[in-house]
Amino acid sequence: MRGYDVEPAFAAPQGSWTPVSPRLASARRTLLLLGLIPLVIGGVILAVIGVAPAWIGVYAVAVVVLMVWGWWIIGRRVGSFGYAERADDLLVVSGILVRRLVIVPYGRMQLVDLRAGPLDRSLGITTVQLHTAAATTDATIPGLLPQEAAALRDRLAARGEERSAGL
Repeated sequence: MRGYDVEPAFAAPQGSWTPVSPRLASARRTLLLLGLIPLVIGGVILAVIGVAPAWIGVYAVAVVVLMVWGWWIIGRRVGSFGYAERADDLLVVSGILVRRLVIVPYGRMQLVDLRAGPLDRSLGITTVQLHTAAATTDATIPGLLPQEAAALRDRLAARGEERSAGL
């Protein structure tokens, strides 16, 4: 099978993509570790009570492999996020295996949503989500510093109003 280079279709317009904060990787890695804690506790309990000692080593190796792979893929995934503001639209790119480029015209934006969960707030990051009339063109930019997110929100709202959007 012949491979084709599709990367030019995802190239940043006039320069480079604006990346998200590396703090997003810390947040997602924390969630990974929190998700693996029950597996570790379960393995420790099985080892202590002596149940299935023949496969407990395989179990431990599987948990470690899962953690290392998850740690690596989170770093790659966070590095794949970026956005670029153009005169008439906002471009948002993401994805490693499946690349995604969303172009949101400022005139089609209806709502700019800023949110941050407890872990995000503790790490000082927020998520900007853009809503349009068509659900398939919604775009999310996670892992922005609060000042950057607020400035982006204000710029998008102003540009949306200029183009008679529903903001």
